Amino acid sequence: MPVAQPGGDPVGVGAETAPSRRNRRRQKKSSNTNAAVAAPAPAPVPAPAPAMPSPMQRLFDTSREVFSASAPGFVPPPDAVARLAAILNDLKSQDVGIDASMTCFKRSDSRASPAVTYLHFYDCSKFSFGIFCLPKSSVIPLHNHPGMTVFSKMLFGSMRLKSYDWARSNSEAGTNALTNSDGARLAKINTNAVVDASAETIVLYPENGGNLHCFTALSPCAVLDVMGPPYSSANGRDCAYYSEAPFSNTAGGVDARFSWLKEVPNNFEMKGITMPRRFIV
Repeated sequence: MPVAQPGGDPVGVGAETAPSRRNRRRQKKSSNTNAAVAAPAPAPVPAPAPAMPSPMQRLFDTSREVFSASAPGFVPPPDAVARLAAILNDLKSQDVGIDASMTCFKRSDSRASPAVTYLHFYDCSKFSFGIFCLPKSSVIPLHNHPGMTVFSKMLFGSMRLKSYDWARSNSEAGTNALTNSDGARLAKINTNAVVDASAETIVLYPENGGNLHCFTALSPCAVLDVMGPPYSSANGRDCAYYSEAPFSNTAGGVDARFSWLKEVPNNFEMKGITMPRRFIV
């Protein structure tokens, strides 16, 4: 049976002395300390993913890269053309903040030809881009793009696109000369078709691809152009406008593949609006 010490607790089997209690506390404290040391460190908090650039920022960045070496007659390499065209193919009207309900797509005066509006987003010595807004039945007359490469993307609506390149061989056309007596120059039709927003980006080059073209809006429509280098009056690269006349070959037959184009005075007026910059230069 347990033996009691005077004035103390029972001592014997199952009893615990004060030193043994202290030893157990030391062991418990040591165990807790070791457990704390062995606990794995908390996983690092991952950094937030970088924000994706806006469609307009991607368009600007890619255009700047593609036209970094731009000069009159410059043609970007095929991979650069494909890269910028892909950006434009994915672009939607909401990405640039326009829709057909805007005033610039309305005909304000039924007695006058519908006015075309150009929304200007950016230009520098290398390239420029903006959006042509055409009310139904409006026309951008036949004009050229001297020494320029131009990317055109329909954002909405439909239009008839007619484009030419200058003829290079009189034998192909069956004529004795590439210019006629009144100063008109022979051109070969590149495109004569209706295009809408389902069409992929159209690319025209300084010497081919439809460098001379005109637009006729079949419905309210918007087309975004990226041009490099831009028009420059100071450098002798103004926009020229042309009239069209049918072409007949030496055998007297009309050949619809060709037309005589003659430069005419510029009487086309277009309203220009500078848009707020929505990208980082």
